[in-house]
Amino acid sequence: MNARGVVYVHSSPTAVCPHVEWAISGVLGTKVSLHWTPQVAVHGQLRAECTWSGPAGSGGALAGALRAWPMLRFEVTEEPTPGVDGERFCHVPNLGLWNGRTSANGDIVVAEDQLRAVLASTATAQVPGRLNDLLGSAWDEALEPFRLAGDGAPVTWLHQVG
Repeated sequence: MNARGVVYVHSSPTAVCPHVEWAISGVLGTKVSLHWTPQVAVHGQLRAECTWSGPAGSGGALAGALRAWPMLRFEVTEEPTPGVDGERFCHVPNLGLWNGRTSANGDIVVAEDQLRAVLASTATAQVPGRLNDLLGSAWDEALEPFRLAGDGAPVTWLHQVG
């Protein structure tokens, strides 16, 4: 079953851009050349985004490959497919990698077992903080200025070689 999604590289040093392309190419099995533009939120950084298609689970593989460069800010989404939840991966240098399941409309889904674990192991006063962790709130807050800076930027379309 093919899945699809988007890779958003919100900020990358110029020297790392070819490595990002190689990492994405390695996961998707096809040569990738992204259209890099200046990231106005951080002087001297570049940004790019691309859509992708490949087997379910490719979103996680893409995030894992990009995680090799801890200075990157990126997001990888994978839309839900029959029998497989959608996912979103976010990486911010000072926060690391976050992953959450997504619904058909892209909302973060917090599963029953996750909620039960929070309620069982967390003092009542700490529940809001733990729920914010599950929702990836700190990552959203850190990435929002970079998302806004990318509005209207070009998108590259990629397809995995089958």
